[in-house]
Amino acid sequence: MCATISHKFGRDYQLGTQPWLEHPAMPGKFIGNPSLSVTISQYMEYGPILCKRKAENPSEWAGFLLHMMLYLLYLPSMLCLLHYDEALWITWADVTFQTHQYGGIAPFYIYTDPNQPWMCLLRAFAIWWLLAHEKHEDLNGFIFRNKIGVDSISINPMDCMTSNSSLECFRNNLLDISVDPQPYGTHSFHQGGCQFLHMMRGWSFQKICDWGGWAKNFDNPDTIFKYLLSWNDNLAEAREHYMNPNRPWCNPCYSCRRTCHCG
Repeated sequence: MCATISHKFGRDYQLGTQPWLEHPAMPGKFIGNPSLSVTISQYMEYGPILCKRKAENPSEWAGFLLHMMLYLLYLPSMLCLLHYDEALWITWADVTFQTHQYGGIAPFYIYTDPNQPWMCLLRAFAIWWLLAHEKHEDLNGFIFRNKIGVDSISINPMDCMTSNSSLECFRNNLLDISVDPQPYGTHSFHQGGCQFLHMMRGWSFQKICDWGGWAKNFDNPDTIFKYLLSWNDNLAEAREHYMNPNRPWCNPCYSCRRTCHCG
């Protein structure tokens, strides 16, 4: 039903597919597709009772422990270009400081990132290792366990978190920061990681394909381009500045501190 309403507003009323937001320059005026507002998405996802309860207690769906497990789940999905199921099936035995290959998958060499600690996979893993070790003396089995209650996980080492459960948690995370979860799914981190490595880190297509284990013969270019482009992407720069030699500087690079657009 939500898709039908979105199509009605988008096509018949020509309101497009952008989220329903207040106009930044004209307070009180809203732009976009009304059916893509966060309020309607919450209602369609959880119903009126759960939506009201979540509005009154926005953080009740998960505590600190679960949040940190999800934080660790999101990072390898994004930085290592893993499908969601691949990330969920990571075990403690898969994490090693030696060079091993599991199931024909080349190892991912991960290093500390002091410039962007919020994106540091090693830091996130260390935090979760300490938290998980407090819960379970012996760490074995799956790293990402099924959610139990608000802030606990299964003690069964083979009780892997399901895709449906992780997707529900991801949508709750988006609602916590007032982002409409409808356009996002389990492929969002795969796509976001591809865009991050290309646009923020300046990786070439060949490097991304090699890192993600994708075919490099480009016989099917849609494989990578479908992750680089999406209808709900935010443009990093206004169109009128594309050829402007005096356009505004960008944010400083974390490595070289340059603010030019050469990268």
